[in-house]
Amino acid sequence: MSSPARTALFAEWDRCRWVWNECVAKSKAVHARNRNRPGGEDKRTCGPAQLDRMLTEARTNMTWLREGSSVPQQQTIRDFGKSRAKAQKDIKDRLPLWQCAGMPRYKKKREADPTLNYTKRGCRLKDGRLHLAGGIVVTVVWSRPLSAEPSSVRVYRDSLGHWYASFVVPAEVQPLPATGAVIGVDWGVKETATTTSDAYDLPHAGYGREAQTKLSRYGRMMARRKPAKGQAASKGYREAKKLRAKAYKKAARQRQDTGRTWAKKVVTDHDAIAVEDFRPKFLAKTTMARKAADAAIGATKRALLEVGRKHARDVRLVHPAHTTMDCASCGARTKHALPLSERTYTCTACGAVSPRDKNSARVMLVRAGLHPAGVEGVRPPGAPLQEAA
Repeated sequence: MSSPARTALFAEWDRCRWVWNECVAKSKAVHARNRNRPGGEDKRTCGPAQLDRMLTEARTNMTWLREGSSVPQQQTIRDFGKSRAKAQKDIKDRLPLWQCAGMPRYKKKREADPTLNYTKRGCRLKDGRLHLAGGIVVTVVWSRPLSAEPSSVRVYRDSLGHWYASFVVPAEVQPLPATGAVIGVDWGVKETATTTSDAYDLPHAGYGREAQTKLSRYGRMMARRKPAKGQAASKGYREAKKLRAKAYKKAARQRQDTGRTWAKKVVTDHDAIAVEDFRPKFLAKTTMARKAADAAIGATKRALLEVGRKHARDVRLVHPAHTTMDCASCGARTKHALPLSERTYTCTACGAVSPRDKNSARVMLVRAGLHPAGVEGVRPPGAPLQEAA
């Protein structure tokens, strides 16, 4: 990115950050005024219409704000409204509004990374360059061609100082040829994904464990160079922080690439996929938190759903309750939950013995209404998929 374009984007971000902070201040003032009012807070007193009027008045009275484009500033108000509405869904009855986790906070200049949103009327592509409202021209290095005309674009900078442009285009479905195969997927920590076929199991890669040596080293460097309260960080502290962020980013990208590669392989070779609707959030409170985070179950699951939707495959989510207690052969359920140390499932009703995770993967197929003819999940040619129960 050229220096003039970077300078213009930073100037635009300063204006948008000011608009965001003004929205936070106004919402706090309205909440404080209505806190003791009977009937609770009046949500209409700080809605998008009121914030739009605030922006109009500010642009009229402030030349500095008026020098920037109104498109990203208006989108900042929209993003603030979405963030506030999303956080309000999880507010507890007795918890003050602005003490709830997820509520919008002030964005500080030294901490917040620039993020600018432009609608269709504020951006256009011409000769491989991105023209943004306000006379900003950015040369784009394309990762892949766009399938259609973009309806909006988000220009942002990550923690490493790299700038990206994320375009919004209509989703394009690319159907794949039928294979006549189905597969069940069970998530875990020892192996990220265990399937009904050994060829499609996804082992735990351990990218975070490989990067732990560097992360520990950079953490110690930051601890030695940590500035005193109220003082600016030194050059050595900033460099150590950037190196640690770079190591984190590398591990995250490795997990993402591995997950998407595995998902594409599974979707390409199977018509229907029964996936455990596993929520790994609770693992963060257990002793397996670090290993579970390194497995990236949530990211891999999202990749499988996205690739399946893109290629028009039948992906069915299965509720995870009692999947480790049920027998895939006869459907019997054990009286007590199996401890994690017990890795072999033995059915007391029919006597079937199989690895615990393999049994759970086959349970996914049964619960999704997919009854394969063989162990590999291959149906006879031309046999229709059964409807989910």
